[in-house]
Amino acid sequence: MIGPSSSADDLIAHLGTLRSAEKISAMRRFAIVTDTALGISNPDLQTIARAARKNHARARLLWDSNIREARLLALWTADPKLLTEAEARRWADDFNSWEIVDTAADLFVEARLLVLINDFARDDREFVRRTAFAMIASAAVHLKKEPDETLLVFLPLIAAYATDPRNFVRKAVNWALRNIGKRSRTCHDPALALAREMAASDDKTARWIGKDAVKELTSENILARLKG
Repeated sequence: MIGPSSSADDLIAHLGTLRSAEKISAMRRFAIVTDTALGISNPDLQTIARAARKNHARARLLWDSNIREARLLALWTADPKLLTEAEARRWADDFNSWEIVDTAADLFVEARLLVLINDFARDDREFVRRTAFAMIASAAVHLKKEPDETLLVFLPLIAAYATDPRNFVRKAVNWALRNIGKRSRTCHDPALALAREMAASDDKTARWIGKDAVKELTSENILARLKG
């Protein structure tokens, strides 16, 4: 029975009983790295995480297992109040999958580790750089009490890395720009202005990011929500 007292070994053993070769195969279609995967769906993992509850010391052990599902459990059961900058950097060194990055980004934002964003963006590793922009995208949605300026300061960073053509970077840069623009009326205009500037860029990647962002930020639904 999985619960708050379950150890990392208990959880890993339980995960092993749920292994599904069929689901591992299906995951590959979504560009999920399956080298260490057991083939357990995220909803099922989230159910386990809720039962296990937060335990930061155990989360460290789960992460060190290098098992996909155990690492997701680590991110969902880590205590953001205890997560340190050094630990977040160490975990980022292991990033090799967009789903791990995007889950970690939410945790890092909840832990208020926005100081990492600029360093992660400067890192040339594809998934570490993606983390920077996934964090911006997450912060734009979840840090509702933060002033808009907290997010607007990242627009120059978005502009600076909009020419990185790697798939998981360019999509995260686009995501960050769109989420800032959808955050509020105050954020919308400068984000849209940057999107339009990028849409006219000579660079193919920046142009794609800009055009896609302009399309969403000028949609009737978004404009109506921001006026409401």
